[in-house]
Amino acid sequence: MIRGTWWAGLVLLAIMGLTAGAVAQPVTLNGAGATFPFPLYSKWSQVYAEEKGVQINYQSIGSGGGIRQFISKTVDFGATDGPMSDGQITQAGGRVLHIPMVAGAVVPVYNAPGVGTGLNFPPDVLADIFLGRITKWSDPRIVRVNPKAALPSADIVVVHRSDGSGTTAIWVNYLSKVSAMWKTRVGEGTSVNWPTGLGGRGNEGVAGLVRQTPNSLGYVELAYALTNKMTFGNVRNKAGQFVRPSLSSTTKAMEGALKNIPGDYRVFFTNPDGKDVYPIAGFTWILIAGEQPDPVKGKALVEFLWWATHDGQKYASALLYAPLPKRLVVRIEGTLKSVTSRGTPILP
Repeated sequence: MIRGTWWAGLVLLAIMGLTAGAVAQPVTLNGAGATFPFPLYSKWSQVYAEEKGVQINYQSIGSGGGIRQFISKTVDFGATDGPMSDGQITQAGGRVLHIPMVAGAVVPVYNAPGVGTGLNFPPDVLADIFLGRITKWSDPRIVRVNPKAALPSADIVVVHRSDGSGTTAIWVNYLSKVSAMWKTRVGEGTSVNWPTGLGGRGNEGVAGLVRQTPNSLGYVELAYALTNKMTFGNVRNKAGQFVRPSLSSTTKAMEGALKNIPGDYRVFFTNPDGKDVYPIAGFTWILIAGEQPDPVKGKALVEFLWWATHDGQKYASALLYAPLPKRLVVRIEGTLKSVTSRGTPILP
């Protein structure tokens, strides 16, 4: 009897050791998508691993790639700056949640020799440059709003994204609002048929092409423009002001759009009303399944998103992303509490 008890205790200890080992295994979350928030997501991944022991592997492959991988279920979460369409949500096969992380500005960057930062761009001029209708830096419509700039007579080399891109989605959503010709000829989306120009992959690719190509003009997220010490322009807003893209002018665009943000958060805030508002801005979202297939990973994912939308926001401003307003965070809390696994809410 004693021998049996001893043997049972030994087996129990072995089982407990195995269980403890299994529990001790760190959780790894895999995500992919937008290049727009990559600097911030890198910072979050580093800090969260140190604080919580959860590893987050994020591939910066563009919003289109992130949506595709999310639909194919090869990642735990996707990331995009352009919301999924209804058709894509159907393809994903279930309840899909768009969780806003931060907001950012998309800015016109250029490499015109001898021309400093701060060129003024009216909306119709930007649209016609990307339509191929304005082809010279010395075009009278550019000169008129930049009388002191020594603009070259060279051709403008347009640079755009070659991959599916949420940065593109924000940019062309804006162009569609300010140009009827753009809306009918090109339209919106993460990928469009560009009328002219060279293609670069990711914000990094566009930034690199603009830096290497004299007389070029492209568009990137503000953080990339500043990190790469690029020259970028001011854009005239709906109130008639030429506004420099900044954290403050991006925040004002987001705050002005709050009353019109729908329950699923799928909205752009381009060309908004208001003074001192930079007109080309939008959310970047993380995409998750409303019903998580793996309760352990699901819990880790929702807890990370709770941290990112709360404690993680303090890292946004230093990287030139606009933190989420508190009244929006309250709404997001309710969305995260709606996430289930095996039909049971993950968060209390």
